[in-house]
Amino acid sequence: MFDTFAEKKFLLKQLVKRDLTSKYKDSVLGILWSFFNPLLIMLVFTAIFSMLFGRSIENYPVYFLSGRLIYDFYNAGTKGAMNSIKRNAYLLKKIYVPKYMFAVSSICYEFVNFLISFIILFGVMTITGASFHLTSIYAVIPIFLLVILIFGIGLILAVCNTYFSDVGYLYNVFTLLLMYASALFYPIEIVPSSIQILFTLNPVYSAISCFRESVVYGVVPDFSTLLYLAAFAFTVFGIGIILFKIYEKKLVLEI
Repeated sequence: MFDTFAEKKFLLKQLVKRDLTSKYKDSVLGILWSFFNPLLIMLVFTAIFSMLFGRSIENYPVYFLSGRLIYDFYNAGTKGAMNSIKRNAYLLKKIYVPKYMFAVSSICYEFVNFLISFIILFGVMTITGASFHLTSIYAVIPIFLLVILIFGIGLILAVCNTYFSDVGYLYNVFTLLLMYASALFYPIEIVPSSIQILFTLNPVYSAISCFRESVVYGVVPDFSTLLYLAAFAFTVFGIGIILFKIYEKKLVLEI
C-alpha cells in the first residue's frame, strides 16, 4: 500500500497545504487561531480547576496545557483521518488517488497544528517561571509513538466510518470519555489506587505521562510506560495497515 508513498510527496504537500488554507480562508485571525485556541482553553480550565487542584499540582497551567496538547493532537488527528475518505469523496470518484493519502494528509495537517501549539506551551512555561529541562529531548519518543498510534487508529476508523456512519458519533462519545480518563486537569493521585491501573492501560494517558515527565518534571520517562505505549501503538498501526489494504479498493463503492 505504501510502496509508492515516496512518489506521492508532492501530492501530500498539496493536500496539507489545502487543509491549512481552507480552514483559515474566511477567518480574520487566520492561522493565529492555532495559537489562541489552546491558550483560551488553558485559561478557562485553569480558572475553573486551579482552585480545586492548584495546591496539589505545581504550576497548574503548564500541567494542564502539556496534557491538553497531546490529547488534542490525538483527538483531531484520529477524527481527521476517520472522516478523510468521505470528505474527499468527490475527488476519489473523479480521479485515481491512493486513498490512504487523505488520511495521512489529515494527520500531517494536525501535526503541523500540534507543533505550532508548542510555541504556546513554551510561552506559558516562560511566563509562569517553569524550569526548562534537558530531559525535554526525550519528549520526542512519546510524540513519535503517539503519531504511530494515531496513524493506526486513523486508518481503522477511516475504513469503519466509510461503511458505518454511526462510528463517527460513537467515536465522539468515546473521545469525550477518553479526555476524562487521561488526567488532563486533575492529578491521578485523587483516583482510587484500584482504578489507577485502568489509566495505565490508556495509551493516550501513557503518552501524556511520559511527555510531562520529560518536559514538566525534568526526569527520564518511565521505560515500562514507553514500552507499553510502543507495543500498543505498533500493534494498532499494523492492524490499521492490514485492514486498510483489504478494503482500500472497495471504499469508493461505499461513498
